[in-house]
Amino acid sequence: MEKFDYKEAIAELERTAAAAEDPSTGIDDIDKYLKRSKELISACRAYLRSARDKAELLDEI
Repeated sequence: MEKFDYKEAIAELERTAAAAEDPSTGIDDIDKYLKRSKELISACRAYLRSARDKAELLDEI
């Protein structure tokens, strides 16, 4: 399993949003971009929750 790259995920989200907002993007492609965005957002949230939990554990030490 490869390490999650939060910075790259955010960059991909930005590219995906730009592509979805492009007037020349077809409706089928917009659906594909929305699905990918949901996956990326979910992964980013999980990463941030994990980072927060680790930080809270360090505060307890």
